[in-house]
Amino acid sequence: MTMTAITTRPGLGYALLLTAGMAVVVGSALGFEHIGGYIPCALCLLQRNPYYIGVGVGALAILASIAKLPDRVVQALLLLIAIIMVVSAGLGVYHAGVEWKFWEGPTSCSVGGAAGMSGAGNILDQLNSVKGPSCTEATLRVLGLSFAGWNVLTSIALAGLAFLGASKAKRR
Repeated sequence: MTMTAITTRPGLGYALLLTAGMAVVVGSALGFEHIGGYIPCALCLLQRNPYYIGVGVGALAILASIAKLPDRVVQALLLLIAIIMVVSAGLGVYHAGVEWKFWEGPTSCSVGGAAGMSGAGNILDQLNSVKGPSCTEATLRVLGLSFAGWNVLTSIALAGLAFLGASKAKRR
């Protein structure tokens, strides 16, 4: 793909950037979990869903632009990504509010952990009985923000980029 193709196909550059951005964000969360050892709580896991869906929609937007489908198709897919990222920001605000004790979290966020697992015997039973950490405590804060807080900022930035891309995709 040449730079000319990226700039002449409406929305393609935005779709590429958004899809890569969403993949990096959710990939970072997975990295913190699997490499860094941070066990996600129920709300952390829930906040990943918009990114998983968004990457798929972003891939569709890329394909739609490359296939030269009508501009309104690419525009609609970019708008869908924007809405998904607004929902993601809302989930992040909710989770951050739970961490700061502004409101109660869901009952699925009770305290638990992998400490109760023992040996390989009955591993399926153990997996069903083990709960993630509490949603009320941030496991890590960077510059004063928890993972939920950073999710709010990245989601808002991605939503803004998607709205901008959608507005540019319709000007052809």
